[in-house]
Amino acid sequence: MVDRPSTGELFGVPYNFDRPSIGRMLSAYWKPDEGMLTEKPFGVGYTLNLASWRSWLVLAVAGALLWQERNSEREAAAAEDAPVEVIVDDD
Repeated sequence: MVDRPSTGELFGVPYNFDRPSIGRMLSAYWKPDEGMLTEKPFGVGYTLNLASWRSWLVLAVAGALLWQERNSEREAAAAEDAPVEVIVDDD
């Protein structure tokens, strides 16, 4: 059987299936000298670099959108429970 590599790139997307350590996990999410995205410490693709202010901006926007969605769902549920007035015009 062919021994496959556990790290590398496939079509330009990085992958890493080595057993993750705590140090590698922490260092993957905090790289001050790199951009907004860094390679994932385990799995396929990229993750946010929390040392970048752009990552915090993305998280804030995502949180605001999630809050807005949940708030609108509550308002819609409250509107469904409210009584409805029906006016019948007998002309």
